[in-house]
Amino acid sequence: MGRFVTPMDESSPARKGRKMHQELEWIEKIAPDMVEIMVQRFMILHHIYWSGPIGRRLLAQEIGVTERVLRTETDFLKNQGLVTSTKSGMVITNDGKNVIRKLRGLIDQLAGVQRREKRLSDFLQIDRCFIVSGNCDEQVKVIETMGKLVNETLQTLLPEGRNVIAVMGGTTMARIAACLKPKLAEKRELLFVPARGGIGEAVDIQANSVSAQMALRTGGKHRTLYVPEQLSEKAYAPLMQEPSIVEVVQLIRNSNAVIHSIGEAITMAKRRDMSKENIGELKRRRAVGEAFGYFFNEEGRIVYKIPRVGLQLEDLTNMKSVIAVAGGASKAKAIVAYMKLAPKQTCLITDEGAAKVILKE
Repeated sequence: MGRFVTPMDESSPARKGRKMHQELEWIEKIAPDMVEIMVQRFMILHHIYWSGPIGRRLLAQEIGVTERVLRTETDFLKNQGLVTSTKSGMVITNDGKNVIRKLRGLIDQLAGVQRREKRLSDFLQIDRCFIVSGNCDEQVKVIETMGKLVNETLQTLLPEGRNVIAVMGGTTMARIAACLKPKLAEKRELLFVPARGGIGEAVDIQANSVSAQMALRTGGKHRTLYVPEQLSEKAYAPLMQEPSIVEVVQLIRNSNAVIHSIGEAITMAKRRDMSKENIGELKRRRAVGEAFGYFFNEEGRIVYKIPRVGLQLEDLTNMKSVIAVAGGASKAKAIVAYMKLAPKQTCLITDEGAAKVILKE
C-alpha cells in the first residue's frame, strides 16, 4: 500500500516502522516493566475516553484490574493533567486526548497490533487489515477511531487527480462520513456516488445522504441516485432505461474505490422491512451476513439477493481499492463469511472485539 520504495530508501515508512519495532524490542529486553506500565496506563486512558464519565469501580471491572491498582494509576494520570474527576465520574482532558492521538502508533506496536493485523489478513486471505482498540458493540466511540482510520487509508490509497468513490449506506457508514477531512481532497478531484438506491431507509443513513456528507466534509462533489432500496424484477428493467439513472450507475460501476460495511443478516433484513416469510427463509438457510444486498451463510454461499439498482458484488473485482468497515464481536461471523466472497484487494478496518473472536484469542 502506498508508493514502492527501494532497499536504500532510509526515509520510507516501512524502514522507519522496522527500525521502531527493533528499538521497541530492545526496550522490552532492558525494561519490560516500563513497557507493561506504559501500555496499561494508555489502556486506562483510552477506556476513560471511550466510556467517560465513568466511575472507578465500573472501570476496574471493564479493564480487569483491582480497584486498588486502578486508584494508583488514575491518581498518576490526574497528577499529569490527563484525567479529571466530575460528579458523574472520570473524564479525559484535552491533554489526555493529545496523548492518545500522539502515542497510538507507538502503543499499537508495543501491544503487538501489527502482528495481529497480519495474522487476520492472512486468515481472511485479503490484502490488509487494520485493527483499532476496543469493541464497538460496547463503546460507540470506537467507530470514530475506525472512521479516522478510513480517512488515513483513503489518503494512502487514492491517487492524485480524479477519483470516483462509491459509498454504501447504513448507520456505520453515516458515522464514518463525519470523520473524513478536507485534506483528503488536496491534489485530488473527489466525486462521491451512492453505491445503491436507498429510498426507503431512514434519510440520514441512505447511501445518497452518506455520499453527500462525505463530499461536504472533504470539499468534493457528489451525485445522487433516487431509486428505491428494493425493487421488483418488473420495476427494475424500465428504470435501467432512464438516461439519468444509467449515467450514475455507470459512474458507480466504474469507480476506482468503494467504502462499505458488513451487516448481520437478520438485523439487516429487519431494517429493510423484509417480510416475515423472507426472514424465516433466511434463518432456515442460516444466513449470517449481508453486504451490497447479498445475504450469505457461514460458508460464504449467497442464499438471497435483493434486486437493486447500483453496485453489484461482481463489480468489486475491477476496483482498485475496496475498504470494508465492520467491528464488534457480534459481527465476527458476518465478516468471516463475507471475506470468502470479497476480492483480494479488500482492506478491512475492524476492532479488537471482532478480531479476537475471528482469531479465537
